Amino acid sequence: MAKSQIWFGLASLVALLVVSAVADDVVVLTDDSFEKEVGKDRGALVEFYAPWCGHCKKLAPEYEKLGASFKKAKSILIAKVDCDEHKSVCTKYGVSGYPTIQWFPKGSLEPQKYEGVRNAEALAEYVNKEGGTNVKLAAAPQNVVVLTPDNFDEIVLDQNKDVLVEFYAPWCGHCKSLAPVYEKVATVFKQEEGVVIANLDADAHKSLGEKYGVSGFPTLKFFPKDNKAGQDYEGGRDLDDFVGFINEKVGTSRDSQGQLTSKAGIVESLDALVKELVAASEDEKKTILSRIEEEASNLKGSTTRYGKLYSKLAKSYIEKGSAYATKEVERLGRVLGKSISPVKADELTLKKNILSTFVASS
Repeated sequence: MAKSQIWFGLASLVALLVVSAVADDVVVLTDDSFEKEVGKDRGALVEFYAPWCGHCKKLAPEYEKLGASFKKAKSILIAKVDCDEHKSVCTKYGVSGYPTIQWFPKGSLEPQKYEGVRNAEALAEYVNKEGGTNVKLAAAPQNVVVLTPDNFDEIVLDQNKDVLVEFYAPWCGHCKSLAPVYEKVATVFKQEEGVVIANLDADAHKSLGEKYGVSGFPTLKFFPKDNKAGQDYEGGRDLDDFVGFINEKVGTSRDSQGQLTSKAGIVESLDALVKELVAASEDEKKTILSRIEEEASNLKGSTTRYGKLYSKLAKSYIEKGSAYATKEVERLGRVLGKSISPVKADELTLKKNILSTFVASS
């Protein structure tokens, strides 16, 4: 029981660290948290919005860019409130339309309404003036691959890649609303070599849009390794919808923060052999190891990597004894709780997931 509680605590801590590390650059405020954050020791720009509001959706990518730019400015808070969910605070500050943007000076809960242009440049200039800062706008993220007629076939029709393509137009409001979500999708899968999240300006490159039957914007098409004719993406347009779609179609195991899930690296046929290995006598273990190695050698694609890891860990398990798996899982949990690179985190998570099957089988 004590061990279970310790594991639960470790898992919760890791999850908290992960969520904190990848939280949105715009701080989300609620009825309860508003006055704990605003009116304190920093100036705050707050957007009061509604999820269904078209103007709010249009503003979203600009406001995210603003949040990213001021993220390290300790004297400035860039925040937002969903007025559908938190009506009380929105009513208190006189919000009657969306989006309403208000500036709260340092130490004050008396706002002044922002009446300027609703883009990142104008908002940054306003915040710098009111807050006494000199923050430059952050460069736009580059995880979405930009397609052109020159590179389209090379990237999209690559039979070693699963590719999601957004056909968009720069003037399209729905495309602008989708942009920050789509960039997050690309960020989630940036460690997956076989997955490409891309877009094409189909207004500038009409012939490519027409070739793939694009008649409205945004149009999303998925080009898996085995079907380069492309298939329409008809799922939802929230981050979780896209992540679930890619995981299902490609076989990846990422969550919406880009972290590998507990299912990553797990191969059912090898798990079954691990159970046999753990239960086997010392004389039988080498025979079962040979079967694990044989099964691993038959794997294809991304699972080849997992098979090699199963074989390596099975050897260590035999050489070091049954306590090895438990101690190593505990050690990996501690390391994953620290600040490490995404590549290293992936490597250690895969090892931890597979070793956990040894522990569970004990």
